[in-house]
Amino acid sequence: MTDEKAPVPARRGFLKAAAVAGAGAAVLATPGVSRAQTVTWRFQSTWPARDIFHEFAQDYVNRVNAMAGGRLRLELLPAGAVVGAFQLIDAVSAGTLDGGHGVSAYWFGKNKAFSLFGTPPAWFYDANSYLAWFYYGGGEALYNELIGQILRVNVVGFQTGPMPTQPLGWFRNPITNVDQLRGLKYRTVGLATDLFNALGSAVTALPGGEIVPALERGVIDGAEFNNPSSDRVLGFPDVAKNYMIQSYHQNTETFEVLFNKAKYDALPAELKAIIRHSAEAASADMSWKQQLRYPNDLQAMASTQGVNVQVTPRPILEAQLRAWDGVIRNLESDAFFKKVTDSQREWCRRVSAFYLRYQASPALAYNHFFARG
Repeated sequence: MTDEKAPVPARRGFLKAAAVAGAGAAVLATPGVSRAQTVTWRFQSTWPARDIFHEFAQDYVNRVNAMAGGRLRLELLPAGAVVGAFQLIDAVSAGTLDGGHGVSAYWFGKNKAFSLFGTPPAWFYDANSYLAWFYYGGGEALYNELIGQILRVNVVGFQTGPMPTQPLGWFRNPITNVDQLRGLKYRTVGLATDLFNALGSAVTALPGGEIVPALERGVIDGAEFNNPSSDRVLGFPDVAKNYMIQSYHQNTETFEVLFNKAKYDALPAELKAIIRHSAEAASADMSWKQQLRYPNDLQAMASTQGVNVQVTPRPILEAQLRAWDGVIRNLESDAFFKKVTDSQREWCRRVSAFYLRYQASPALAYNHFFARG
């Protein structure tokens, strides 16, 4: 008598069956996002379509769409397509929009601590140092405390995109001393509004697409937006010819990517990871892309559009730093605001001190190689 063994299924058939079962389990676990269909989310920026910032938003969207494998697609819309720039966070929270790209300073009216997440005081070494604090120094947990526990906004957010120091701005006449800031009708956003109020300016907060028309009509006397590429394409050189570069009002800023929290929480883990890591990838790409775009546009404005580029005088920079002292002191009466600034100061004392001591001066090397007569 011989033993008869049951036939062993072919390896290929077994793997195929396992794959089908696994895919079915994934679909059952996340009924809103199946592998057989594409879910499209409306994702609005706070920037005009022609602005390089909207291009940076598109770069983020492209990364999400490329890595999501057809399961999730972000549809990018410019500022105003659904809501105005300053209304973005409310629209995302309500689900009117699924996500968006902007800056935390635009929500300054809800809580002044928002501006600490993207446009903090002038104590960070640079914007990458701020992002390091956010992701490795406890900043993200504080940010989540603000949006989730204090304001209870139905959003999840990520910081991305380090920006260089912003200019003092655009003026019809050069700003050569602090007295000229007193009574000046000036546009800025975030904590910088308190800073310029302390310097005696009359501050108006406007989104990017509304600044040049306000300058042209005389509603404001001066304004900053962000960088040479944005400023040029938005038309600043057409209404003012004096461009004052270097300032401490926003020497550190980053973007914020927002999503409706309920919809984000319903995503499978791999799509959540794509949304998060796309912010990291787009951040690096932006820091490389702006390296040449900004210098090229600054040079073009000076050489072809008659823009007078001047460095902000040191006494004005020193006055800004003194004004920061008072602004911070006043706002630290709020316990959460102080909790964040204490965390940032502790980081900067250690990290900025290291780099100031450790790094050789780039100015010394540049002058050696390129500034010799």
